Amino acid sequence: METQLFYHHREEERKEERRRDLQMTSSTQKSKFRTRQTKMRREAAILDLEERGQKRIRFGNDMEKLEKAVIKHCRFLRVKADKKALRRKLEKEVMELLSCRAPMFWIPLRAHAVWENMSIKLECTVLANPPPEVTWYKNGIRIDPRLAPAGKYKMKNEFGVITLDISRCSLEDSAEFSVEIKNPYGEARSFATVLVRKYYGKESGFDSEIYKRSLRGLEADFASVLKPVFSREKEPFTLRCTFTMDLQEYQRDICWFRDGELLKETDRRQIKCDDREASLTVSCAYKEDEGFYSVRIPTQDGYNEQRAYVFVRDALAETAGAPGSPLNVQCHDVNKNSLILSWVTPSNNGGSPIIGYYIERCEVGTDEWVLCNDKPAKTCRFPVWGLTEGKTYQFRVKAVNRAGVSNPSKASDPVTMIDPNEGKRLMSTYFDIPYDDGMRTIIVSKDELEPKIKIPLPPTNVHASEIREDYVVLSWDEPDPRGQEPLSYYVEKAVAGSDLWQMANLDIPVNSTTFAVFDLDKGKSYRFRVRSVNKYGVSQPSLPSEPISSGERIAPLPPPSQVLAFRDTNTSAVVQWSKPKTGEEPLGYYLYSREVGTEEWQTVNNKPFTVPGLRTGKQYVFCVKSVSEGGVSDRSPESEAITVRQAISCPSAPRGFALLNCGKDSMTIGWKPPKHKGGTTILGYFLDQHDVSEIDWHEVNMKPIAQRVYTVTNLSEGHFYEFRGYAMNIVGVGKVSEPSDIFKCEEWTMPEPGPPYDVRCTEVRDTSLMIHWEPPLYTGAGPVTGYYVYACEEGSDTWEQVNKQPLSSTHMKLSDLETGKCYLFRVRAQNKAGIGPPSLPSDPVVVKTRPGTNEIEVGVDEEGFIYLAFEAPEMVDTSEFIWSKDYEGAPNPDRVDIITKDDRSKLILKYASERDLGTYSVEVTDTDEDISASHVLTQEELDRLRKISHEIRNPLIELISGWNIDVLENGDVKLWLEVEKLSPEAELHLIFNGKELSSTPTHKINFDRANGLVELIIQDFGEDDRGTYTAQLKDGKAENQFTLALVGDEFDKLKAEADAKKKDWKRKHGPHFIEQLQWKVTEKCEVLLTCKVTSSMKALNDKGIYKAVVSDDRGKDTTELDLTKDVKSLSTPCFLCLVLSASPLKVQPTAEGIKIYSEVNYYTDAMKPTWYHNEKRLAAGDRLKMGTTLDQIWLHILDPKESDKGKYTLELFDGKEARKLSIDLSGKERAKVVRGLPDVATIMENKTLCLTCIISGDPYPEITWYKNEKVIEFKDRYKMEVKDTIVTITIENVCSDDTGKLSIHVKNKWGSETGRVTVSVYKHGEEPKELREGKVPV
Repeated sequence: METQLFYHHREEERKEERRRDLQMTSSTQKSKFRTRQTKMRREAAILDLEERGQKRIRFGNDMEKLEKAVIKHCRFLRVKADKKALRRKLEKEVMELLSCRAPMFWIPLRAHAVWENMSIKLECTVLANPPPEVTWYKNGIRIDPRLAPAGKYKMKNEFGVITLDISRCSLEDSAEFSVEIKNPYGEARSFATVLVRKYYGKESGFDSEIYKRSLRGLEADFASVLKPVFSREKEPFTLRCTFTMDLQEYQRDICWFRDGELLKETDRRQIKCDDREASLTVSCAYKEDEGFYSVRIPTQDGYNEQRAYVFVRDALAETAGAPGSPLNVQCHDVNKNSLILSWVTPSNNGGSPIIGYYIERCEVGTDEWVLCNDKPAKTCRFPVWGLTEGKTYQFRVKAVNRAGVSNPSKASDPVTMIDPNEGKRLMSTYFDIPYDDGMRTIIVSKDELEPKIKIPLPPTNVHASEIREDYVVLSWDEPDPRGQEPLSYYVEKAVAGSDLWQMANLDIPVNSTTFAVFDLDKGKSYRFRVRSVNKYGVSQPSLPSEPISSGERIAPLPPPSQVLAFRDTNTSAVVQWSKPKTGEEPLGYYLYSREVGTEEWQTVNNKPFTVPGLRTGKQYVFCVKSVSEGGVSDRSPESEAITVRQAISCPSAPRGFALLNCGKDSMTIGWKPPKHKGGTTILGYFLDQHDVSEIDWHEVNMKPIAQRVYTVTNLSEGHFYEFRGYAMNIVGVGKVSEPSDIFKCEEWTMPEPGPPYDVRCTEVRDTSLMIHWEPPLYTGAGPVTGYYVYACEEGSDTWEQVNKQPLSSTHMKLSDLETGKCYLFRVRAQNKAGIGPPSLPSDPVVVKTRPGTNEIEVGVDEEGFIYLAFEAPEMVDTSEFIWSKDYEGAPNPDRVDIITKDDRSKLILKYASERDLGTYSVEVTDTDEDISASHVLTQEELDRLRKISHEIRNPLIELISGWNIDVLENGDVKLWLEVEKLSPEAELHLIFNGKELSSTPTHKINFDRANGLVELIIQDFGEDDRGTYTAQLKDGKAENQFTLALVGDEFDKLKAEADAKKKDWKRKHGPHFIEQLQWKVTEKCEVLLTCKVTSSMKALNDKGIYKAVVSDDRGKDTTELDLTKDVKSLSTPCFLCLVLSASPLKVQPTAEGIKIYSEVNYYTDAMKPTWYHNEKRLAAGDRLKMGTTLDQIWLHILDPKESDKGKYTLELFDGKEARKLSIDLSGKERAKVVRGLPDVATIMENKTLCLTCIISGDPYPEITWYKNEKVIEFKDRYKMEVKDTIVTITIENVCSDDTGKLSIHVKNKWGSETGRVTVSVYKHGEEPKELREGKVPV
């Protein structure tokens, strides 16, 4: 019994185990392989087995074994089926991947770091169908194995594995390598950085300094300096920077800032970024665009930044003398129909105080600007009313002074007129309503919840929110409850203490809860109250406000103090000051500068900043003004004068270390000077050495090395060394340089010479430059016999030999270079054994003339010495001028003198002979940029200069017209000559036959020094005047003499002519015949003999008998006229005849004014001429000149004015009565140039110059344009346009020939006038002459 129970229990356990196995098996079959029918059969079989097991327990062990075997076999079949299915799936996916797909990197490239001279294999695995084309790149440049050394690169592409083998890696192989795979379906790239370590014992890997340095070498940096920009309102400007290489992907996020604020693109502002250039362009500048601009380029360590200042000058006002435009127009306290506008006063008041401002508004979408205030606002804050709710406006402001109105300011930002209380009356409620786009917000207005009130309640809390001198802004609260109807308001005012209330808003309801009250009487206090108004009626008045009176005038702040100026750069200074101690915080400051020696203050800017745009070497003083709502303060005390020089600082590190010679235990090292010397002289250098087998660096010298070549001793032969250095000036020691290359201490025994050193470029111009170098210290097997110069364009590895034949000198002039290209140069020395190694390359140099470059000036000074002078465009305090002749050293001091004053140096040739011919060059020391020039003194130029020198040392007074001989009407002889204009101290000695003449009544001498005229008038010319006349002239050092010989036939002819004229003169001044006796046969066959006697009053006053005699061979007859008794009877008709001969008054324009005149046959004083203007007798004065000639009576009106118009009368006396001649000048206007032409017009070449002026005159004047006093012919580039009184001249494509003086001359019958303008044309990229001379603001 116990045995049966045992077997039964064991059978139950086995049955339960089989059930669990079968359940697990069934579950696996169900999920993966078996169908539902298979599962049912398995369960039936299991049940059958269980029944048989119960019947046959004795066979249990055998059945259990069988079942386990079946289960094991089933599991094996399932695993096999799973593997087969998975394989089919993978094969399908792989086939899909490999069939016609774009390339992809299954395993990309990885970075490598290796030692120098080791090899690298760059490897990657790709998937692509069809197989891709493979291209390898190094730093973005395609690798061509044919151009590399043999065996340097090996490329493979087998079975989807791409490899690049780089053998014997050098430092130049530290780079970013990339591989590009491409097929018709696409392309892909993979990148890897390779780092080649150049020495052992240092930290390695990607944390090493070398790796970081290599990454920085791959980064783009600034290639040019961001320069200050001087623009003008309404004109565009561009800030542009260039980069040393293409930007990396992470560097393309270039950011621009103005005064620290990030700038974004707008309609007026465009930001561009290309591979090697970034720019910021403002299409229309305003003064608000002024400020410090900076550009940032991302780097591995953060960012690099450059800064520059943009100064926006005021645009030229339409009216001369008008102020500049205001700026920073802003809107405040915006209501339904009003707002408060504020602005900043301009820095330039035009020369007279600003008396107010006009405000204009424009509705957005229109171009119509409407004036907002009839009277100018006195402060920089003003309320604007009468606006329409819901509309959007912009505002601008104009400043006003006595001369006129300024240009408008920049328009404010658009502002929409809304009720500020509207937001308080809106409530938001969320309802859970299903919509496709989520929750919906339903806005409920508080107005809808208000009770229905017909007559509104009065407002509350009436008070003054803003009090100014010109206005008071009232504010109040809405009534509560306010009702559902829209409200408006009436404002009432009353003098404090009175109950007489008046409407303050002229019966026009106010829609908002603010209102500005103007025109309050000063000294009085007012109370205000407000009534609410709706469609049902008007509320009761509110409680009155507290007494309110108009505010006091806001006075400008006191000026700043303690204005200090400090050096900054060659063209800028740093200015600091203390803010005013009293008053509110200023809105800002205006800064002004003035060059010492001038009177005009130039506006600098609107904010405190580093002052740019100054001239190197000039002295400046500065002052500051505070800016507030009340205007601009008085000028602060001037700063002390400061000379614009670069501020001194520590120098940068030396560079370019080279091995110049090597012994067994010594090395001679040379290096280049720092790029930035710190604004002063480099006092010396310190060197450190490092044995690459050790860790530490060791000092080489304790005292500074003055030269840039030094021999380091006590070294170990066969060891490797590297060097680094420091530069020192008076400020201190600069930063340490980068380590040099590794040099092996091994004695040089090569027969060729060593490398030259210190290769540098000077005198860089648009197509030429000068190369200098020092000879090698190691000469090899023999002396150096010549040099070869090699050039290479930046970015290229190809060096081209410049000279075919070796040079014997250590300098070379290169010409015909391409402007704008960047070159590097190196030199190799040659001896009898061959050509030695090359020098280190020079610094990159761009073949282009720097702006502001000066050339050597050649001339002759006041003492007659020939000189060569050079003015440095920029200097530091320690700069010196180094002159040389033929680049071989300083000129012989026995033959030249050198005088240096400030930034100008003059080399004077003492004797100026052929020995002084050659090339003279000059360099300026201690500057960061090369400042040098040269001049070739040729024989032809020397001859010309020596001629000028002789003329200066032995000057001659120039003869214009030699001796001239004139016989005057009265028989006097006039001898005269003309020379150049002389000074008032000039002397004249007139010599006749060896004796000096002095002025007498018979020999009158006239000496007009201003006009250079010498005259000798001889009366009663006779035999005593025969001989030679010599005029000896002396004016300072200049002198000359001129001789006239009056002898022989020439004298006889002159005497005969003088006698004849003298006789005729005497005859005409006594009784004489004007027409000689002549006969005429009349119609009655009578012979009539006639003659005409002079009618002059002088002749009539000579009493006597006039006789006529006629005779022939038959006899004679005489007739007489006795005028000894009745002369007056003849004078009366004679006077009448003369007066009647007077012509009507005529008008003649002159350069000075208007001339009124009448012509007569003969003028005598008995005519007694009298001039009248509008029946008022005229008298001669400063503006009225009167006079007569033999045939004319005239009145000259100088500088005619409006009061000179009217009727002019000339009264003449004919012996009995007065006769009047009149002319009316009313309505007549002389020709004038009213306005328009500037004093100076500056323009760049190839631009179009347009000059406009306004003229007047009645009748319309004639117009003539002159250029340098020559009449302009209007053709080709010159065009003239006349519209009414507006005259415009246009010069297209201006060039340097157009520089000069232009003038317009207008003329009509009443007068004339000339307007002038000076035109200055400058080249593109140059600074205008007016800016260099400080005639425009900095």
